[in-house]
Parts: sequence; C-alpha cells; structure tokens
Amino acid sequence: MNRTRVSRRSFGKLVGAAGAGTLAAGALGGTRAQAALVPIWAATGTTATTLHPFDNAMRTFMQARHISAGQLAVTYKGRLVLARGYGNDSPETIQPTSLFRVASLSKSLTAAALVRLAQDGKLSLGDPIGKYLDLTPPAGQAADPRLAQVSLWRILQHTGGWDRDLTRFDPVAKDLVIARSLGVPLELTHADVIRFMSGQPLSHDPGSYVSYSNYGYLLAGRVIEAVSGQPYETYVRQKLLAPMGITRMANGWSVARHSGEVGYESQYTGTTVLDNSGATVASPYGSFSMRLHDANGGWIASAVDLARWASAFDTGSPILNSTSLGRFWAVPSPTGINDNGWYYGLGWQVRPVTTGGTGRNTWHTGSLPGTYSIVVRTYHGLSWAAVFNRRDDESGLTYGDIDSALWAASRAVTSWPTHSLWSTYLA
Repeated sequence: MNRTRVSRRSFGKLVGAAGAGTLAAGALGGTRAQAALVPIWAATGTTATTLHPFDNAMRTFMQARHISAGQLAVTYKGRLVLARGYGNDSPETIQPTSLFRVASLSKSLTAAALVRLAQDGKLSLGDPIGKYLDLTPPAGQAADPRLAQVSLWRILQHTGGWDRDLTRFDPVAKDLVIARSLGVPLELTHADVIRFMSGQPLSHDPGSYVSYSNYGYLLAGRVIEAVSGQPYETYVRQKLLAPMGITRMANGWSVARHSGEVGYESQYTGTTVLDNSGATVASPYGSFSMRLHDANGGWIASAVDLARWASAFDTGSPILNSTSLGRFWAVPSPTGINDNGWYYGLGWQVRPVTTGGTGRNTWHTGSLPGTYSIVVRTYHGLSWAAVFNRRDDESGLTYGDIDSALWAASRAVTSWPTHSLWSTYLA
C-alpha cells in the first residue's frame, strides 16, 4: 500500500487551494471580526464589471482580518484580466505592481531551476545531494548513512527523510539552537545549517514518507549555485524570470525594503536572529532570516508577477520543455496520491481532475510572519495570485480561507473580459 505521511502541522501548511473541492471552511469570517470592520479601502488597478466578485471577496476577507495591504491578479485563457491593489487609508498606496514577500511560493522557482538545469544536461534529478554539497557533520558526530539515498527528486517532493513534526525541529526556524550548538555567531549562513543538519539523523528512510521540508529546499538552492556557478538569485532571474518578462522579482531582505515593497504587520514579536544582541523585534523584521530562507521562502513579487510566473508551467512554456513540465506533475513513488486526492509534485501541490474534464489543479500557499500568499492554476484555464502583508491578527480567523473565497468568486463570474493587461502591468 502506498503511504503518504503528512502530519498535522505539515498538512496545515500544505492545504491551500485544493481545487475542485477546497479543504478550507467558513470562507469569510464570523461575528467576532464583523464588529471590528475597518472602512472600505481603496482599490487601484484595472478590473471589469463582471469581475466584481473578486473585489468583493478580497475586501471582505481583508476587512475581517484588519489587513492593510493586499493584491490580486487573475488570468483567463492566458490573458491578464484583473490586476488590483487593495489598501486602507494609510500613506502607503498599494498598487498592482507593489512588491510583497511571497514565502513558500518561492519553492516553485527553486524546483524550476533544478529542472531547468536537468533540461540543459547539467545534472540529473536522480543524483544524490552529496554529489554536489559537502555534508560533513560537526566534529565528533557521524552522518546518517541514509543521506546517500537523498536525491534531488526527493528533496523537491518533500520525501528526503526530514520530518519537522516528529522531531519538532525545522532547522530554518531554529537559528538560535544551531548557533549555540556550533558555536557560531548570528546571522547564520546556509553552510552553518547544512553542517549542523549533516550530524542529525533522518526521521525516516528517504522516499518513504511525505513530510514538508523547508530544509530540503535550502539544500536545493545550494545545488543550483554549485552546478550553475552563479548565486541562486542570479541564476533564477536570468534563466527563468527574464525570459518570462518578469523583472521586479527578487530575494527580499530581513529588515530593509526594496523600492516599491510594502511594509509587513503582525501582532507578535520575537527575538532577533540577525545578530547576538538578544533584542526583541517585530516578528516580520528579524525573528527570521530572509537570507537563510532564499530558496525555500525568500522571494518578493507582485501578484501580477506571480500570475505570469504561473504561466511558465503551461504548455508552450518559453523556459521549460514538455519533458520538464511532465516532471513537475509526476506522482511521487512510492508514496502516491494522498487520501485527500492530491500530492506534492515539484514545488507545486497537484490535484488530478476528472469531473467535467481532465487535467489538474495546481497550487501553493506561502506563510511567514507578516506574509500570506496563494497561487492557483485550474484545469479549465483560470489562474489567480493573491498576496497580503500579514498572516495573523486579533480576530483569530484563519488566512487559508482566501482559498475558498476566491474559488467562490470565480464561480460567480458570468462573463470573462476579452482584454489582456500584461503590457500595462508586467513591464
């Protein structure tokens, strides 16, 4: 029997837009939030009268959660038909081209970079990670012999053998623990994390379980650098984004902001991981290292950029051939499709669709302090990307409900515009 192990915490991370049957419930909030709605906010950008259900969904969702900045982009049959920024009455006006941290949506870029390197004959996805990276553990520790079985395929499909829920240890979120163990100063480097983890035992045999692993994608980013001879960000921007006409996307910074980037909000604080001061900081600004998260969650983008990036996985992609595209949607072996009818491909969650047609819905969500994001690609030619500048607030409402809200909005559209806005908002 195929076994797909998605523990409770991993499952919450992975749910997102489940496509034909969303897993989220209670789409737009309850009475506790309704009493504290802020004023109707301004929207910038371009839409059409028939697409007002999307505006309504975004405003209702944001107001119930006191979100001050959001964005939505919608495509239909390859055309950008809606590009909107939403914000309150703060001095910062949110445009369709404003930049947001997108968190784990970054994983599709990292997966695509490894697949592109395979397409160009620079590596094989079946190669073990140890072929490209130094996995020497700290002095006095021994490496788990099963590390030799961890292939590039497996780290991209979250079957490498690391289970953050069994161990209660996600290394990209344990900077202080790793720094103390190694006797190194903060801010950690990728090499620090790899050296520490090379001395830790795997939770299970590689390939046997699906367990969401940010660390696997950290490793993937370093393989991209080793094989390409370029910094991770440079390779992705040159080989993947530029051919798609995407020029704004970049790796974000932990405290400083890029030009056009929004500010981030959270009700929480944390201890800085950027130095050894022990200072308490606003959670989005120093409680985690954007530099460390580059390949698993470090990109910034507009919703328009994300919608354009999603089109790179359509037939006729300018950067990925048909063989490469097939690799993204391959069912992991032997874990297979999980009990909820979907599986993790390469940087995308995938649900085969047979009712009313054939094909697949693909999606991913992203979440960091100060960030929530989602991208959905549907089997019938629709896609959308939404980003927000927070993921928690006093309402206690879940942010994953944006999934069902946008699916409901799409079903309420009776007529799709014929215009395309790519030339207006992509350049």
